[in-house]
Amino acid sequence: MTSTPHIRARSFDAAAALYSANRPGYPEELFDALEVLAGRTLRGARVADVGAGTGIATGSLHARGADVLAVEPGDGMAAEFRRAHPRIPLVRGDGDRLPLVTAGFDLLTYAQAWHWTDPVRSLPEARRVLRPGGALALWWNDMDSTVPWIAEQDQRIRDLFAAGGATFRTLPAGPAFTTREVRWSRRIPLDAHLANHASHSAFLMLGPAGTREFLDAERARLTALFPDGKVEERYVVTLSVAVL
Repeated sequence: MTSTPHIRARSFDAAAALYSANRPGYPEELFDALEVLAGRTLRGARVADVGAGTGIATGSLHARGADVLAVEPGDGMAAEFRRAHPRIPLVRGDGDRLPLVTAGFDLLTYAQAWHWTDPVRSLPEARRVLRPGGALALWWNDMDSTVPWIAEQDQRIRDLFAAGGATFRTLPAGPAFTTREVRWSRRIPLDAHLANHASHSAFLMLGPAGTREFLDAERARLTALFPDGKVEERYVVTLSVAVL
C-alpha cells in the first residue's frame, strides 16, 4: 500500500460501529452471479473474505453455505466483526501478506477491499493461496449515478474532495476477468443514508466538523426531495471474477 491509501484504510477503525450499522449489504443476485462466474456453488466452498471489515459480505457468504474465513487488518473493524459474527473464524492480516496456507482455498473475495491493496503483492498472494482452478472475486457496491438525485449528490461530493478524492480502483493486469453488474435498491431513513456517507473514508479523513457541515446541507436538500423521511437508495454492484 502507498501511505495515503493505508491511512484511509485504517480510518475505518474509529468508526466500525457506524460502518456496521449503516453500510448496505448485498443482494442475493450478487452471490448467484458469483457462483456462475466462479464455476462452482458457494455451499461447501473454502472461501477467504479478505478485507472483511465488519463482516457484511462474510456473513452472506456464510449464509450461502460457504466454509468462510475472514481476513481483516484493522483493530476496530476486527472487534466489530467478532461482535457481529462470533462463530465465523477471523485472522488478522491484509491482502498484501495473506496469513493463509498455500493452495488452501477455492475462492478469494474482496468486497470493496481490493483497492486498499498493492496488486504487485496482492495478486501473487492470491495465486499462492488459491487451489488450481480457484477464483479471485472483486466487487464494488456504488450508488447508481443514472438516478438524477444520486448523480447530483455524487457531483457535490466530488466537488468537496476535488483536491484528494481520486479513486484508485483498477483490476489487476494479467488474469482474464469476467464482469457482471447487479442492480438493486434499499429504502432507508434519511438519517441512515447520511450516516452511510459519514462512514466512508473520505469523510472520516475530513473530520467531524467538515462532515457535519456537508451532511447538514444534504439533509436540507433531501428532506425536500423525500418529505416522508425515507430515501430510496439505488445501487450497482460491479463484480469481476477471474479463475486463476
